[in-house]
Amino acid sequence: MRGRASRNVVTGAAGKCSPQDSSMNATGVRMVTRSRSRGPGAGPRGGGEKAAPLWRGEAAAEGRKSPSPSRHRRKTQKLNVAYDREEEDTKPPRAPSWEPRDWRQQLLNIRAMRSGKDAPVDWLGVEHCYDSDAPPKVRRYQVLLSLMLSSQTKDQVTAGAMQRLRARGLTVDSILQTDDSTLGTLIYPVGFWRSKVKYIKQTSAILQQRYGGDIPDSVAELVALPGVGPKMAHLAMAVAWGTVSGIGERHTPTRRVGQG
Repeated sequence: MRGRASRNVVTGAAGKCSPQDSSMNATGVRMVTRSRSRGPGAGPRGGGEKAAPLWRGEAAAEGRKSPSPSRHRRKTQKLNVAYDREEEDTKPPRAPSWEPRDWRQQLLNIRAMRSGKDAPVDWLGVEHCYDSDAPPKVRRYQVLLSLMLSSQTKDQVTAGAMQRLRARGLTVDSILQTDDSTLGTLIYPVGFWRSKVKYIKQTSAILQQRYGGDIPDSVAELVALPGVGPKMAHLAMAVAWGTVSGIGERHTPTRRVGQG
């Protein structure tokens, strides 16, 4: 009887706890408590113990603490691609290698044609139209006036108009004292002679008031005068002041070289 009672106590009926069950449950509680006390994410320790699952709030906090490394890798790759693209765009462009056809031979031809210096500009140009015996200030004014008359006019016509003006004493004061009708008769038939009468009078007045009867010594001030363009200003700097400031005539040589 005592043996049977002991077996009943050990096995027990369904739903009743035996002393062995109680000790096992207590051991299980201790095992779970020990594993959870190791902290979240701790691996198994020893004889097959498994880490306790995280609760929902703990999992969310864990996700906030350790961001996804794959997202950073994608961002870095995108920056590298943009940097490579920027390096390619900043490469200096290559200089064009185009040249006019047979330009060297054309240049030799132009030099051969001009070697004789037999064109009207060679003896009737602006450097031959002023009075070499006049004071420097008057010579420079005559150079500027001949350039203003030469626009859209042949060199022979410009030289004739300058001779008629010089015969009456070509100075700033003499031009300002000449009426428009007489001045027009003296410079006719230069191109646009009516407009040039007005420009010559206005420019002469400015030279007397601002420059004491002399002409400016810079391209910027010369082109600010009525009827004076960039070509005239560069030629005036070269002939009147002896300063090379630019190219006065470029269309005809460029056309000849480009046509081939």
